[in-house]
Amino acid sequence: MPESSDLMLGGLSPDEAEREIYQHIISRNPEHSFEPTLDRVRDVCALLGDPQHAYKVIHLTGTNGKTSTARMAESLVREHGLRTGMFTSPHLSSVRERIQIDGEPIAQEDFIRLWTEVAPIIHLVDAKSIENGGPRLSFFEVLVVLAFAAFADAPVDVAVIEVGMGGVWDATNVADGDVSVIAPISMDHAQWLGDSLAGIASEKAGIIKPGAATIISEQSEAVLPVLIGAAAEREARVQWEGSDIEVVERQPGVGGQLVTLRTTAATYTDIFVPLYGDYQASNALLALAAVEALMADGGEPAALAGETIETGFGNVTSPGRLEAVRTSPMVLVDAAHNPAGIDALVGALEESFTFKSLVGVVGILEDKDAEGILAGLEPALDHVVLTASTSPRAMSTDDLEAIATPLFGEDRVTVASNLPDALDRAVQIAERDHDMGAGVLAVGSVTLISEVRILMRADERKGTGQAR
Repeated sequence: MPESSDLMLGGLSPDEAEREIYQHIISRNPEHSFEPTLDRVRDVCALLGDPQHAYKVIHLTGTNGKTSTARMAESLVREHGLRTGMFTSPHLSSVRERIQIDGEPIAQEDFIRLWTEVAPIIHLVDAKSIENGGPRLSFFEVLVVLAFAAFADAPVDVAVIEVGMGGVWDATNVADGDVSVIAPISMDHAQWLGDSLAGIASEKAGIIKPGAATIISEQSEAVLPVLIGAAAEREARVQWEGSDIEVVERQPGVGGQLVTLRTTAATYTDIFVPLYGDYQASNALLALAAVEALMADGGEPAALAGETIETGFGNVTSPGRLEAVRTSPMVLVDAAHNPAGIDALVGALEESFTFKSLVGVVGILEDKDAEGILAGLEPALDHVVLTASTSPRAMSTDDLEAIATPLFGEDRVTVASNLPDALDRAVQIAERDHDMGAGVLAVGSVTLISEVRILMRADERKGTGQAR
């Protein structure tokens, strides 16, 4: 694979150029493989003029809920007439989804132009790191740098930035969050962040900046002392869910839920949030409090206009979060990939859907808690079809079957060697006893649901599916 500055993009079509750039980026260390240093990202940013300081920042961490909260916060900020950037991960279809301007993935031509401008700087820092015995910038570090540069280039007024993993050593932490948001913390990425909740919380608390506004969701008792200590040490202006802010009331409805949210500035009644589950109501609360704090610019938060709130929340989408990608039968995809996420998903399913038969298509990555994920899904599924995505990190179906069979029983477990077959089998099983009210849920890893969404879109183009 050629070095950054040696990529030959001339003469390629835009699609070919984007693929070439992406292939180069993914040839680097993956985003879950990183060294505890921000030096490389700082060095590139310094050579680019520190673009991460050119706009206000809402910085988000946590184990589950970051992306949905980021999307809601971005929509609310944009509804104020401000230009927005948003950096989230992972992507579902195109890497450009990770870098959004005004709610849309960065344009292909801008992505290619940005790469040609930034790549020589990345190459310089790569060479310096290698000379000192270190690695090149990782996959994730490169994308973070591109996002910061894209936001300054746009230019945006506010960037909503989601960490990749952790906080202290996450590449996004070279930015200074005007507002930090900490979503619920549970066990995940233990290989890299530590095998205790307190240790993971200490990593994630690293995004809290001195004197900055900080919004913290309800947390477990193991996590609270760590966050309290970090916030006090940095003299952060903290708002805690459950005391300072709260979801007062929520009522599930068609296409989402009506919520009443109390912040330090106001109580907002009957706000429609087009997402399912009590956790999405909490995510909406975090996003609302974060935007109030941002708009206050260091002062006391004031109430936001009702019309702005209604439109901002009403326009929110969260692809891959209990998303219907087909009807007849309904096929849902959800990015839950750890036990806490599965528990939240199952609660939302029970509350908002009335399937007579629900079959799961489940694929899990090797570094995840497969037993915890499958045990959490068991009460919600009539049958499970085990498969694997194309990810090299995908757990084998043999290993999944060995875990699933004691939980579900042999009669409720099917194995499919590839995803198209898994979906076909799941639909057949779901519709076997129920022509109406049958459903399929694809879950277990982001790579799996990404591939399901691509397959469903391909079926729609061929006229063989009924995508919603």
